[in-house]
Amino acid sequence: MTQEQSAVKKRVDLSKLLEGFIQDCKDRNLADSTIVGYRHTVKDFLEFLSGRGIYPFDADRFVFREYLHYRRGLGLDHKTLDHNFTALSTFYGFLSFEGYVPGNPVLAVRKRFLREYKEDDQDDPPRKLISVEEMSHLIGSVLNPRDRAILVLLAKTGLRRNELVSLNVSDVDWAEGSITLQRKKFKKRSGRTVFFDDECARALRRWLAIREMAHPTIDALFIGDQGGRLMRSGVYNMIVKYSTLVGLNDPNSEDMEDRFSTHCFRHFFTTHLRRAGMPREFIQVLRGDRRREAIDIYDHVDRQELRKSYLACVPKLGI
Repeated sequence: MTQEQSAVKKRVDLSKLLEGFIQDCKDRNLADSTIVGYRHTVKDFLEFLSGRGIYPFDADRFVFREYLHYRRGLGLDHKTLDHNFTALSTFYGFLSFEGYVPGNPVLAVRKRFLREYKEDDQDDPPRKLISVEEMSHLIGSVLNPRDRAILVLLAKTGLRRNELVSLNVSDVDWAEGSITLQRKKFKKRSGRTVFFDDECARALRRWLAIREMAHPTIDALFIGDQGGRLMRSGVYNMIVKYSTLVGLNDPNSEDMEDRFSTHCFRHFFTTHLRRAGMPREFIQVLRGDRRREAIDIYDHVDRQELRKSYLACVPKLGI
């Protein structure tokens, strides 16, 4: 790079550069929550560089290693660090594409350091798994029709929070008893269809009867207390509240097996389908997991066979 090119690049407005990156993320149809996280991480990194008099186009692997040490000093866990460097890798991929930098310097740092972190941690810490009776008790304690419908839907489908809050009323196929997730928001999800049974349908219809009267012009399936689309934090807070009230969640414990949160519904859904005898490949499709083994990739799951197996295996909650 010539001195003239370097001078031109250093005149780039960093705030506009960040906004250009955010627009690039939107153009690539990344999830809204992902974009918010990326913006926060990149902004923090730019402030880190500014405090050391380093321009972002001049950051090399040694700068990123120093940033890694800085973030570790804040007490962040390995998973959070990995998310941070995923955001930075995406940002520098954008800079490389736009011609600001010759390549992505984050890749070598992630490969050398963060892979070791993931191997040390193995998978996520064990999550709390509750019985069918405990799930029935939890849902039975909820009187609010919206909240009850959310808990039933999570238990019956294993949806992630992002997926749940992005649902629109039009995504629900009542005739088939299925929900189709929007492709543009969840491109990485291998299976876009989830099914629900009669228990779930009743809970959803009770909520929709109220929702249609109060919010007839809003597309979102679940409405927040302020009148707009329900947010991820709203789902989390609601689940923690109810699970604490019935004694399934200990908010003061640092042990993940004492805590009950949104992700525990996926553990419930997966484990009880497997215990009921559902084939592994069917569970993968319903969870939206990537099927990487050759036999999985070439084995196409029949939709009707999948639905029939789901209805036979999904836990009945007696609600």
